Amino acid sequence: KTNPNPGLNDVYWISNIRVNTQAVLKRAQHIQGQKICRNQWQAAWLLKGVTCIDLTTLAGDDTPSNVHRLCLKAIQPVRYDLLKKMDMHNKGVTTAAVCVYPSRVADAVMLLKNSNLPVASVATGFPAGQTPLETRLQEVRRAVADGATEIDIVINRTLALTGQWKAMFDEIRQFREACGDAHMKTILAVGELGTFTNVYKASMVAMMAGSDFIKTSTGKEAVNATYPVAIVMARAIRNYFLRTGHKVGFKPAGGIRTAQECLVWLALIKEELGNDWLSPHLFRLGASSLLADIERQIYHYVTGQYAAYNELPIA
Repeated sequence: KTNPNPGLNDVYWISNIRVNTQAVLKRAQHIQGQKICRNQWQAAWLLKGVTCIDLTTLAGDDTPSNVHRLCLKAIQPVRYDLLKKMDMHNKGVTTAAVCVYPSRVADAVMLLKNSNLPVASVATGFPAGQTPLETRLQEVRRAVADGATEIDIVINRTLALTGQWKAMFDEIRQFREACGDAHMKTILAVGELGTFTNVYKASMVAMMAGSDFIKTSTGKEAVNATYPVAIVMARAIRNYFLRTGHKVGFKPAGGIRTAQECLVWLALIKEELGNDWLSPHLFRLGASSLLADIERQIYHYVTGQYAAYNELPIA
């Protein structure tokens, strides 16, 4: 486990920051345009991607049986025979965590008790964050009490959009306390923040308030994880590290569905933050359907053909 982020009480440091939009867009275009590795290199990178996935179900019709299926998939995300042919069957390839609503935490904890997989839970009035503060804090405490060791909180977008950074800092600080020993991932809902400058400031305030990870989106906004926004957030992480010596993790989430996109995300992290961030301790992919496509590509790598629709389990 990485050490918890101690935070930094200096919100006024960010008041004069401006992000150069054109430079960010140009950099994002460059990363997307790079050649993607092939063959065994691609298969190896995709398995690395699998180990960074927070396998997620956040639907209104979640039931104990849905969660049960998700947990089994998290423990054995890629078919055993495929891993065996790649000589990876003894390497303990699992996803990074299982992510569920607070009411399903107890189910997931029970199902994963014999594995090392952490249970993550969204909290704080997910996805809008518009419930009263005391209710949001109570939700965090309840999820932790039920056994969640990672909490994905959402910021109050109103505070970010109206420039009330100190108030936002104070709220996140309270969530940090409510998390106790649990890792706190802070969702910025970047699609609702309006500008790259707001994204940068929100990233920095979230880290200053003690977030262990910053995360792009809930997956419920109209615009979710995009490469330009990721570059802004990664630069904030880098600057926070240079200022404090503390490494904060990054989690893109929402709309990441293909193996190809997974490879671009890994390349972006490697280039912007370096190899230290290429592990589940500092990089997560929030996804519900990505794993199925990665498994499809790995099947192709091993067998030389794409699976018929019924040959791979549905995630």
